[in-house]
Amino acid sequence: MTIVHKAGNIHKNANGLSILAFPKTPDSPAYLPENAEHQIPIEGINITEVGTEFFEEVRESYKKEENSFELAYKTSIHASTGKTPAILEKGWSPKLPVDTLKKDLVDIHPTFSSGKILLFKVRHHAKKSITDDFEYDKRNWDKSHKNSELKVGDLILFSTLNFNNIKGPKKLKYSFSKPFIIIVLLETKAVQVELSGELEKKHPPFPVSLIKHYTPSDKELFPFRNETPLEKPLLDQSE
Repeated sequence: MTIVHKAGNIHKNANGLSILAFPKTPDSPAYLPENAEHQIPIEGINITEVGTEFFEEVRESYKKEENSFELAYKTSIHASTGKTPAILEKGWSPKLPVDTLKKDLVDIHPTFSSGKILLFKVRHHAKKSITDDFEYDKRNWDKSHKNSELKVGDLILFSTLNFNNIKGPKKLKYSFSKPFIIIVLLETKAVQVELSGELEKKHPPFPVSLIKHYTPSDKELFPFRNETPLEKPLLDQSE
């Protein structure tokens, strides 16, 4: 592209750049008297080359001052807000809880910091609630809990409330089974019995919470009461 000076007017497509690149000085090759009455052709000048040189100079001058700009951006204090431009550009507002920020966290947005504090409080409250629930359950369990005093060979009855395969109407079903003899103690939490009859398909261990001691009826008080005969299994002497 070539600039042609005609009657003191510069071509409109290159007006802005030509004013920057070719100041009107007597030493400039593009200088022409304003009172020229005829077109004077001058040597063609490549605007691309001139513009590149011009912007290279601007870029170099900016690089020299870049560190100064960065320092002023992060350290200069605004007169009315008392904050640096770096904080103001990130969206600081006087209504946000800036007082909760740490002094060494100047680059963290106040909204993010307040959200972090809120999340920490929620997590702390949830952890405390879980701990309190465990302590409450344990305290109530200790009040009502009694260690089992069962021994091998004792007669027990176990609850049939959750049994669904016993024959007959459900309303006429006995709440507890017939007496069975304990053959194995599973620590203090459960016992194992030898099942028979319609209960022989059940899992033999039963938790201590579903069993109770069997007390034989008094023949003198209840002479006509019929009792189910016991089936005594052979106990293992090693147990």
